[in-house]
Amino acid sequence: MKPLTLKDVAQHAGVSPKTVSRVINGEAYVRPEVRSAVQKVVDELGYRPNAFARELSSSRSFLLGLYFDDPASTYAADLQRGALARCRALGYHLVVEQVTRDQPDWLAQCEASLRAMRLGGAILTPPLCDWPELLDLFARMGVAVVRISPGDFHDRTAAVEMDESGAARELTEALIALGHRDIGFIQGNPEHHAAARRQEGFEAAMAAAGLPVRPDRTLQGDFTFRSGLAAGERLLTGASRPSAIFAANDEMALGVLVSAMRAGIAVPDQLSIAGFDDAAIARMAWPPLSTVHQPHVEMAAAAVELLTQAPATAARGTLLRRLPHRLTLRDSTGPAR
Repeated sequence: MKPLTLKDVAQHAGVSPKTVSRVINGEAYVRPEVRSAVQKVVDELGYRPNAFARELSSSRSFLLGLYFDDPASTYAADLQRGALARCRALGYHLVVEQVTRDQPDWLAQCEASLRAMRLGGAILTPPLCDWPELLDLFARMGVAVVRISPGDFHDRTAAVEMDESGAARELTEALIALGHRDIGFIQGNPEHHAAARRQEGFEAAMAAAGLPVRPDRTLQGDFTFRSGLAAGERLLTGASRPSAIFAANDEMALGVLVSAMRAGIAVPDQLSIAGFDDAAIARMAWPPLSTVHQPHVEMAAAAVELLTQAPATAARGTLLRRLPHRLTLRDSTGPAR
């Protein structure tokens, strides 16, 4: 079949090709009822504009960048899924980039990559969303940025976040409501500001209940399975052990679950375990992990929308979108015994 063209869409919608172009590119000067009618025809016909032709016919770039320090994590996979789906729906393309500070010339490499790509906007994820030198680079290159869960420099870019501290407090309160008084906590990567906020929520709930946060029950992790496994083995070895362990993400909670299995400790009959994020592994584990559902997919989609619908405003750092979380209790937690 002959590929659909912009003129075909205009003919079906009864408008000019210029009007269709304005709707597809998200431009102004189109009445709401006309925009809705054109978009309906676009969806019904399944029309997808040619990205290269769009760039040639306008001054805009339809390529967005999604930046991670670790693109292989389950957290990154969820964000990629949300960003990719929204980009496809809006006629944009997505490129995933990894940025680490392992090499002395990392910033120069990032700048060279930016010059080669001509991005229409970038999404920065933790922890690199809080690197000032990286924010300076994007500002200098004139690339609008939306950050996911930033901890600093809130006036510099638009952001999408959730209430990390409040969510951690709710989960801790749920453990306390189950009768747990001796609760261990595994901290996240200290480079991620979300790790500190989750610990704040945990400690706030413990303090409100009049329960101590014991130093020997609080261990450092780095959001990886391996660190959760090591911390779990330490917490579960000795004369006494906590009745519940709250790990600051699901990968570490899964490590605790494996350490409990190795020690012959039944979950949740002898030990309750909770995580944070509601990654796919939380649902696939046995028993399934109690956790906080963080809307990663929706957060990434919201970041794409901020970049595509209001890039100039996003660049000025005047937009903040906070999405709701959800407490999800599964079979890895139960009454204290």
